[in-house]
Amino acid sequence: MPFSFANVDGRACLVEDDSYFDLERISQGSISADPMQAIARNTEFHELAASLGSHESDGVVSETRLRAPVPRPRNSFGVGLNYKDHAEESKMDLPKVPVVFTKYPSCIAGPYDAVLLRGDSNDYEAELVVVIGQTTRDVAYDQAWSHVAGLTIGQDVSDRALQLAARPAHFGLGKSRDTYGPTGPVLVSPDNFDDPNDLSITCDINGERRQDARTSSLIFDVPFLVSYLSEIMTLEAGDLIFTGTPAGVGMPDKRFLKAGDVIRTTVGGIGAMENTCQ
Repeated sequence: MPFSFANVDGRACLVEDDSYFDLERISQGSISADPMQAIARNTEFHELAASLGSHESDGVVSETRLRAPVPRPRNSFGVGLNYKDHAEESKMDLPKVPVVFTKYPSCIAGPYDAVLLRGDSNDYEAELVVVIGQTTRDVAYDQAWSHVAGLTIGQDVSDRALQLAARPAHFGLGKSRDTYGPTGPVLVSPDNFDDPNDLSITCDINGERRQDARTSSLIFDVPFLVSYLSEIMTLEAGDLIFTGTPAGVGMPDKRFLKAGDVIRTTVGGIGAMENTCQ
């Protein structure tokens, strides 16, 4: 049974339609209310999701505060230049291997949290985010999806001045200011999708469509990234992979974010985030 997982005001919950169900309660205490502890038990969510009809809900999602589904990941990776059209607009060669950087976990924010801008050259980047579901080492490409707990939406907000202040570029620092990693609104298990390798992804700024693509255009797809990283290091439940952004970012035309801008990011089958810049 597919599941949708949410962090409701700091508590791990399953979501069905607009209702949420506290995981600690419906599991009779066997699963922690802490989202970080709960996510390691994600294989049990499928059975619990199938039983939601026998439980009273704990509330309505639209009337509560959703936080980042995975608020304190151990690792948070970013992948650069992972769409051909974005590499072209950045005037960069197509990568032969994934361009991986660290998006430091302290930048992770919620799906409706404010983005606290620093400087005047901040950019938006809509991304599909992968959440690892179990200890993963040397996983084969064709087995990689079985090691994914679910998918969520991310914004790889980037301070371009800081990013480009050094040679080689400060990718990690430029993309990791506080609040520069909104994620959410929910974590959706891969079996929710007809094809988890082909999802729509968009980004609107103040209602203007800036990015519009499909994740099937990724140069290195989700199974490749999971397999590739697991050959280098052991991945653990809750580790995040920001998979890259398509064309339409602000840097080529200097359409940078400013206070008051509203960033709306969507991925088909997951939902939408809205983050206001301050």
